[in-house]
Amino acid sequence: MNRQLLGELISEAVAIFIIIALGDSVACMYVLYDPSPYLNAYWGVCMAWGLAVTLAIYVTGSVSGTHANPAVTLALAIFRGFPWKKVLPYWVAQVIGAFLGAAIVYLLFQPVIDHYNATHQLTRVGGGAAGVFFTHPGLAITPMHALLDQIVLTAFLLFGIFAITEQYNEMAPGANSGALIIGLLVATIGASMGYLEAWAINPARDFGPRLFAFFAGWGKSALPSPDNYWWIPIVGPLIGGVIGGGAYRWLIYPFLPARQRALALAPAGRVQPAASDATA
Repeated sequence: MNRQLLGELISEAVAIFIIIALGDSVACMYVLYDPSPYLNAYWGVCMAWGLAVTLAIYVTGSVSGTHANPAVTLALAIFRGFPWKKVLPYWVAQVIGAFLGAAIVYLLFQPVIDHYNATHQLTRVGGGAAGVFFTHPGLAITPMHALLDQIVLTAFLLFGIFAITEQYNEMAPGANSGALIIGLLVATIGASMGYLEAWAINPARDFGPRLFAFFAGWGKSALPSPDNYWWIPIVGPLIGGVIGGGAYRWLIYPFLPARQRALALAPAGRVQPAASDATA
């Protein structure tokens, strides 16, 4: 493995480590305390997750582009020329970073988790406080409906990311403010659709902490989880990311005026999709 690729993989692990360490911590604040500091202030939870994404991009974007999400990596490989040979290593690095992020959350909140479970007469194997680490279907949501939800939510995410990072999009944010707008995009998805099943929209975000929780005592409530739910936050976002990226590529990208001007000035066939992969 060359030094550059090693740096990119470390960067990807660090990016999602930041997101999970901060995001799952805000989940602990939301779930474990009574009254919750976010009582009637769910928007604060969404903003914390979104700003965690923003911070991760500012820290690691110059090294790896901050995919921090296997769905993003896959969509970039399909539509923006990201090297296929890097896809699997990026995915592994992302899961490792998410696992370590969950470990930090556990280190910080383990006494509070145990107090919560004791107070509510819950056990880890029975799923007590599991929601601070990984996602579950919400009110009236079946696993198959959750799969559809994850496809749609992640399609919105990638559609937005492709717009925000498109070099020919003259309305895209400039002066390195794209990281903030991507964070706000994540927060908005959570604020509008997050209660469906906690808006995973990221296979590593769910699977890394779920894997940690499995080894930390949650056992079968984490893997395979009730109704074998574990695979839905993996497959749904991967499908949705491709749909969202494809929707932007075919519905918006061909009609961007800046691209049309570049086509008029360039030899036929020389204008390609933007190679930029600074994402979240």
